[in-house]
Amino acid sequence: MTVLEELPTATGGRDRRRTELARFLKACRARVTPEDVGLPPGLRRRTPGLRREEVAQLAGVGVTWYTWLEQGRPINASEQVLLAVARALRLDGTERRHLFRLAGVSVSARALPAAPELSPSIQVILDSLAPLPAAVSNTRFDVLGFNGPYRAMFGTDRMRPSRGVVFNSLWCMLTAPPCCNPCENREETLPRMVAVLRSAYGRHVGEPAWEEHVQRMSAGSELFREFWERQEVAPPETWLRVFRHPEVGVLRLNATYLTMPGVAECYIVVYVPASPEDRARVELLDSLPPGGWSHVCEA
Repeated sequence: MTVLEELPTATGGRDRRRTELARFLKACRARVTPEDVGLPPGLRRRTPGLRREEVAQLAGVGVTWYTWLEQGRPINASEQVLLAVARALRLDGTERRHLFRLAGVSVSARALPAAPELSPSIQVILDSLAPLPAAVSNTRFDVLGFNGPYRAMFGTDRMRPSRGVVFNSLWCMLTAPPCCNPCENREETLPRMVAVLRSAYGRHVGEPAWEEHVQRMSAGSELFREFWERQEVAPPETWLRVFRHPEVGVLRLNATYLTMPGVAECYIVVYVPASPEDRARVELLDSLPPGGWSHVCEA
């Protein structure tokens, strides 16, 4: 097929995206009330939601420009302007990604909301999995939620500190001293975890949050730098992890990853005992009070 033959198809695709973008913006605008964004309700509104001029005002863009965007006209939109429109329309992470895709603009980390708040039902699920250790993690190994057995295994109470840094399981196992490290088979586990991280990083090259994360890991751990430079990649799939707890002893657990529809790049990891002996140790782990580690993975 020649280039000339491909052009109508490409143009048609762009036209369809613009049409979908126009419909999407109109629908999102209709869902936001003036009260939602601190505007007076006003009188004689012919349609529900905000007016175009109100969205333009909230986003700090021209009314004509926003009108053309919502009409699906062939205009260019920058990430900064789309982000302002997304904020004005109170779009969540999934909606922002959709907006950027329809506009033909790559979405970066700064265009997305902070790490998602887990719904109370997710915590109920984690707690119901006890005595199995379980946690919600993103692809950077930031732990966004966990149950009691997981807390006992890692010796952490950190969820969302005020300074915005969450507990990171990879950082914990890279930096905890050998005497007090929960990871027993580090020579197998750490290269694999770094390979999983690099695989996810490939989707976010150049994004500030990811670049800062890799730089922090590199600056804080010689082991990380060594494994990172290998350029190895791996998927997050079930594999044997060996942990050690000062009171329970060694636990051989199969880390099993469950995806979470609707929560981008996050998953539930459940640690399943590899043998009846490991099951007994896990049940003992669940019975322990908080604490037990002389070194706590909080850095």
